[in-house]
Amino acid sequence: MSDEYSISEKSFVSDYRKQILRKMIFLVACLLMLIVVIGYTCTITKGLTAWESYEYIFRHIIGYQYEPRSAEWWTDLFIWESIMPRIVIAIVAGASLAIAGAMMQSIVSNPLADPYTTGISAGASFGAVAAIIAGLTFTSVAGEFGIITNAFLGALVPAFGVVIITRFIRSSPTTMILIGIAFSYIFNALTTLLMITADEDNLQNAFLWQIGSLNGLEWSDLPVMLLVCVVGSVFILASAGKLNLMMIGEDNAKCLGLNVAQFRTVCLLLLALMTASIISFTGIIGFVGLIVPHIVRVLIGSNNRFVLIGSMILGSLVLLSADLASRLLSTQGEIPVGVIMSFLGGPIFLLLILMSKKGYGEVY
Repeated sequence: MSDEYSISEKSFVSDYRKQILRKMIFLVACLLMLIVVIGYTCTITKGLTAWESYEYIFRHIIGYQYEPRSAEWWTDLFIWESIMPRIVIAIVAGASLAIAGAMMQSIVSNPLADPYTTGISAGASFGAVAAIIAGLTFTSVAGEFGIITNAFLGALVPAFGVVIITRFIRSSPTTMILIGIAFSYIFNALTTLLMITADEDNLQNAFLWQIGSLNGLEWSDLPVMLLVCVVGSVFILASAGKLNLMMIGEDNAKCLGLNVAQFRTVCLLLLALMTASIISFTGIIGFVGLIVPHIVRVLIGSNNRFVLIGSMILGSLVLLSADLASRLLSTQGEIPVGVIMSFLGGPIFLLLILMSKKGYGEVY
């Protein structure tokens, strides 16, 4: 018996190590592909090779100084003022939306949930459109920053509404989703009402904001996104074990000592802040928070200790690749990255569903 037990234990340990190795290979592969895409993105406008792009990036980081107004000086300036802000923001936005989506799917035990499930996108859209079309702002700030502020505060309204309502009623994950859908309908109706009264120029600006784009973003747009993303991601990663408990059901999580209502409330508030901080600058970029966690679960399983990290890296890779595609495919004017994500996201999501039905992996 002892020999059989020993063989069984060794087999279990061997299988476990293989699974860990597969997960690590996936994470490293995604990270390497992200580095490749960063290098290639820098080559599409200045005619540089990828290796030259890495050299310019590395030299700038270590503080290397070129001769003022030399060809190398202008190239370095162009890369760091025109290309790198967009690359870094794409990485931060992709990571934030993806890890927020993975968290949302875990706390509501629903594979169709994403960062916008609570009506955040509809609220942000109403806030931005109100500023663009009607000039209405929730603060005294006007102009571009007024739109950003409006979108941020508008995104928080339905999220806080969901939290408040669920604190007063006995709510299930399904109830939360339905409340979010109700808020979405309300804010979408208000947005439509504003848009049908708009003139042609304002209508176009409002429509383009709703699609989602990384065009025109600068270093000054990064601090808020980066701060909220880092703080939120640290909390989510530290809560991976609790998210695993949420996935096995509320009753089981309660039996294991988790305060489900309190934990879910904190997660929803954090989700609202993370998502609002991104889409208030970029507009509504769909599918990142929906398909990326699914892809990660199909490839490496559903343990959130790996899914969350994998979602962050793959989310950055997917959004940066989509932004690169939007530049390469543009002939007259740039295709918004939101269009690319929607065009790719639908077929990929269908493929993941078919793969899960055939037993290739685990969607949830």
